[in-house]
Amino acid sequence: MPHLTRPTLFLFMLVQAAVLAGNSAIGTRPATAQQKMIFFQIATGGVDGTYYPLGAEIANAISRPPGSPPCAEDAVCGVENLVAAAQSSSGSVDNVTAVENGRVTSAFAQADIVFAAYNGTGPFKGQPPMKNLRALAHLYPEVLHVLVRRDAKIASVKGMIGKRVSIDEPGSGLLVMARNIFDAYGIDENQMIASYLKSGPAVDLLVKNELDALFQISGMPSELVASTAEDHDVDVLTLDGPAVDKLLDTHRFLTRYTIPDGTYPGVGEVATLSVGSQWIVPETLPEQLVYDICRALWKENTLKALAAGHPQGRNVKLNSALDGIAIPLHSGAERCYRDLGLLR
Repeated sequence: MPHLTRPTLFLFMLVQAAVLAGNSAIGTRPATAQQKMIFFQIATGGVDGTYYPLGAEIANAISRPPGSPPCAEDAVCGVENLVAAAQSSSGSVDNVTAVENGRVTSAFAQADIVFAAYNGTGPFKGQPPMKNLRALAHLYPEVLHVLVRRDAKIASVKGMIGKRVSIDEPGSGLLVMARNIFDAYGIDENQMIASYLKSGPAVDLLVKNELDALFQISGMPSELVASTAEDHDVDVLTLDGPAVDKLLDTHRFLTRYTIPDGTYPGVGEVATLSVGSQWIVPETLPEQLVYDICRALWKENTLKALAAGHPQGRNVKLNSALDGIAIPLHSGAERCYRDLGLLR
């Protein structure tokens, strides 16, 4: 079973029991007209990244299982009869495929991967475009951290040639991004000793001197990078210059990002890259369900809970909910944003 959020694991078991008893999730007949339990998945990423813990907070906020007490005025109040759960995954590439194929009911994914999947370009070239994908919301900017051991003496991306480098696992958007960066610098992963690990296991090897560098993407600040920089002699690599100019010219969803001086212990200001994270759903989800989830997400009490529950939750804001979205909105999300005044 994929990793589920602790508060929703028991509820997930209840849902499974309900299914066996003849109740259902989306699209089948409930046991009673009053209580139709809806199990809603959010595919995220590795448990050491940002997608998973933020997905857990959002899942908890939008859930309101059958039998919940009436909503208090100052409480977080989710969608009636909805039981949502975050699930760990390999990342964006796997997530868009899972949504397209109906294996999950929703997912987080990088904006560039969502666009490429919908249009059958980039890592999906030669595959049928994933026209079932629909956007629910832009959530926050994800920031690339290239973490290096100082004694490995890696001063630039080209300095990774011959070094031991982790570039995330297959199925992740970060692996696609890393390969695009290598291409812009005129190198490829065959010129280094490449590993394909999530950031948590990769950091473990880095601090043991079994890796020289790793790619990690997350919200800002990254708790993993902060704890590693505090206890070990590491740095965050600057990404700038003509190679980055070339990269930005050909990849519309990547933008420059500056990590401020002092964000991480012993690390100065760093020029790097960022990409938007998006919440996507299949077109086939009922309009009313997506509308209700969208409205629940953008309630004031929900946003307060997200800000208190995870550092990246502070960057989930209604005024940026449509930033960088280049595929169609789900009809339920479109109606939600019209009612919220973001669309005419």
